[in-house]
Amino acid sequence: MPPLILYDDHVARGFEPFALTRPVSELRAGAQLIRRRWERALGLRAEGFVAGAHLAEFDDPGTPPAATGVLPTGTVVANARAVVAIARVDAGADVWTCGGRVAAVRLREPLPVDRLADGALELGALAAGDSARRVETGGRWIDAVWDLVGQLDVQLKEDIPALAAMLDCVPHDGTVLGTGAVYVERGATIEPFVVLDTTSGPILVRDGATVQSFTRIIGPCYIGEGSTVVADRISGCSIGHVCKIHGEISATIVLGHSNKGHDGFVGHSYLGRWVNLGAGTTTSNLKNTYGHVALWTPAGVRDTGLQFLGTLFGDHAKTGIGLRLTTGTVLGAGSNVWDGMPPKVTPPFAWGGGAPYDAYDVEKFIQVTERAMARRHVTLSDRSRAQLRAAARVASEGCAAGRYAPNGGRS
Repeated sequence: MPPLILYDDHVARGFEPFALTRPVSELRAGAQLIRRRWERALGLRAEGFVAGAHLAEFDDPGTPPAATGVLPTGTVVANARAVVAIARVDAGADVWTCGGRVAAVRLREPLPVDRLADGALELGALAAGDSARRVETGGRWIDAVWDLVGQLDVQLKEDIPALAAMLDCVPHDGTVLGTGAVYVERGATIEPFVVLDTTSGPILVRDGATVQSFTRIIGPCYIGEGSTVVADRISGCSIGHVCKIHGEISATIVLGHSNKGHDGFVGHSYLGRWVNLGAGTTTSNLKNTYGHVALWTPAGVRDTGLQFLGTLFGDHAKTGIGLRLTTGTVLGAGSNVWDGMPPKVTPPFAWGGGAPYDAYDVEKFIQVTERAMARRHVTLSDRSRAQLRAAARVASEGCAAGRYAPNGGRS
């Protein structure tokens, strides 16, 4: 089988706060990681990724390593911003398109990884000529980081039936509203007095997940393996594996191994991995003017074109009790803040109860990270330690250069 390599181009490398600590292929889009989408589509196992140099030691469990050396002829290189449909396509093609744009190519000759190192190479430049066999994958593109949230509803409506068809699902005889589909994978637990509302879309509850009594799940909604949702209203969300979710949450992606264990509203947001929200942490996802939400990016503040957008929480971000977050907030990876309302952008590895924040000592941060992961029986590897230290160095350089200036403050 030919190797499959996921490629973060220069656009993907600006997807803060996530690109500092993980390749974009390891983000959840809809109900699935982008890497898993490509693996399912092509029937191949990803053997590597190409992203920023600070991710060379990235080492999440089950993920491939950073690619090095020379990629051999026949390697399939896929753009990680292409969120392909969960469906098999012809793996023998030369070029794969998504929405008519080149999303992946089969190399016609060896390619040094160094040619992809800065993310500037467009895969279309590697595509064969007019004789190349092209296949459309279906799906859509992430052209800006907020598209992960903005496209969530339609993505879940497509993903859930396609994914459920591959699973061992059992009938559910509890309370269901609406005529949409409910899929309960064998091994999931849905306690009495749970309401599953499929009026707006389907619901999928995965193996090992538990939905506790007095919870209302509103579709489209995906509850991942080993996660627990506890009371209140869970609406239009994609909850990754081994998460604990309590209180009202809507239109939000939770990558995995993250906690929202208490009351507090979270809407139209994205929680990276190992995020912990203190009791009462609340996001705003709609401006009082009902206008478009602006968001900080490395290229400056941009109009997202979205009326609803909450907070992007980077990996390992932690919030204090009662934290309030305004519309379009970026909370940097590794940050630990507990003031009343942070500015629109909090730098990575920020620490404190008010801006300007101190820098979180990276060795203390790693100690806390190790303890947090051990609670979920996950070991922080030596490679992960090296990657987090590299991320902290990049963040420190960015802070010194003024990269995380709010550029206008709250909107």
